[in-house]
Amino acid sequence: MRIKRRYKEEQDLDITSFMNLMIILVPVLLMSMVLSRTTVLDLKLPDLADSSTPATEEPPQQLEVIIRADKFEVNYPAGIKLKWIEKNSEGDYDYKMLSSVLQETKRLLQDKGVDKKDIYILSEKDTDYQTLVSTMDTARSFKAVVAANVVNAELFPEIALGDAPAPGGSTSAVGSAGGVQ
Repeated sequence: MRIKRRYKEEQDLDITSFMNLMIILVPVLLMSMVLSRTTVLDLKLPDLADSSTPATEEPPQQLEVIIRADKFEVNYPAGIKLKWIEKNSEGDYDYKMLSSVLQETKRLLQDKGVDKKDIYILSEKDTDYQTLVSTMDTARSFKAVVAANVVNAELFPEIALGDAPAPGGSTSAVGSAGGVQ
């Protein structure tokens, strides 16, 4: 006897449950994703030619922040000390005071008609990385209120790094140019 076989149509794939899973899963994954923000600082290193300047030139008009083990020193022009900022009572550097000194320096320079945007940050060899980065952030900008909004106002965005002179000494650029020793 012959068996009759029925021709079966192919059934459609049921993806309803998978679609429901995706509708829930995708927004949850997007909301839990940590978005990383990478910032790049443009730094310029001191030229080697700075140490070969003739003694007849006047000292360079550079603003310096020297990071010492126990304080910040702010110099302008190079080698002439404006301010010493000692560590606070907890033994931490006082970045708020450094910011206010740099803001006042910027204001005084603008009053004289000097639009200064560069700063030299000189650190001792045992300065830790976080101190150096926090000092660069403090020197680059400060929080200001403009029209009821908090914005980052520009201080000295062009940062150059270097080694700090020995305590009581002066920078190599000033020492070779016949400036204050």
